[in-house]
Amino acid sequence: MKNKKKKLSEEEEFAKYLEKIEDPNYQGGSWALPENPTPLEKSKHELCREILIYQQKRKLTDEELANQMELTVAETEDILYYRISYFTLDRLMTYANKLFKSEPLMIGVIKDKELYDKRRTV
Repeated sequence: MKNKKKKLSEEEEFAKYLEKIEDPNYQGGSWALPENPTPLEKSKHELCREILIYQQKRKLTDEELANQMELTVAETEDILYYRISYFTLDRLMTYANKLFKSEPLMIGVIKDKELYDKRRTV
């Protein structure tokens, strides 16, 4: 009997979760790149990725990262969840440069798709 009750509880919990993420106002979770991303979208996505890697390598909390970029935690989470439509490329560059002071960032053009794909897996 207990297992059946527990299973119902898990099902109810899952139903609540689905209801939450299906809400049109839900803001959680990472956003994926569109099916055919523009070069601008790819660049912004790459910057968000570099910021996330920076945070993970240094084991920083969202609050610590936000302080370093002089942002709110909510704005920082938008970056960490790849919500690229919330930011312009120059804003993301500004925030990233606050983190990478000793290793300045550059934006470049990569015309070779194979080289681009190889770089993304590093």
